Amino acid sequence: MENGVQAEPASSEASPASKAGQSSNGLPQPRRSLPAQNPLVASATVVDATNRTSDGASTSSSSFTFSVPAPVQVAPKAALRPGKIPLEKGYSQMDWLRLSRTSSDLAGLKGQPLRRDISMEEVKQHRTVDDAWTVLRGKVYNISPYIRFHPGGVDWIMKGAGRDCSSLFNKYHAWVNADMLLEKCLIGLLASPAAAP
Repeated sequence: MENGVQAEPASSEASPASKAGQSSNGLPQPRRSLPAQNPLVASATVVDATNRTSDGASTSSSSFTFSVPAPVQVAPKAALRPGKIPLEKGYSQMDWLRLSRTSSDLAGLKGQPLRRDISMEEVKQHRTVDDAWTVLRGKVYNISPYIRFHPGGVDWIMKGAGRDCSSLFNKYHAWVNADMLLEKCLIGLLASPAAAP
């Protein structure tokens, strides 16, 4: 008995008093939520020992027994959700946010201002992992620095390299704020088809 609680194994037989809804000392017994034969149920007897004399003897005590279900074991969660791949250490979205805050030229502009005349033909020339540009909602981004940070993996982000990925992006990431996420990767604006050389 520890701290006034004494644990007993669950028994499949109820005492005559508990069948009547009362414990042996006349106190009402709580209803069992699980059958007594359930191996996940443990019984405990709680003794109220607050009424003690100065010599430590108990003048009156009351006790009741109740059943407690054992903790439910949950199956381990799947390692990854469908469509997600394990990223290398140091390539989480938090790592990307940290990098984008501390780096000044992820777009590779080398101090040049944003361009406003990028043609689709020029974007199509940048479709390798080391040199990947994409168009998203009329803006051209150099996504090369972000490729290893993409939660869907390199293969998925490369589907948008060298082309307008707006519809693909909206299909899978409509809730993502790409302007904030890729802010430092912005190269410029896509030229309108009539203005393109």
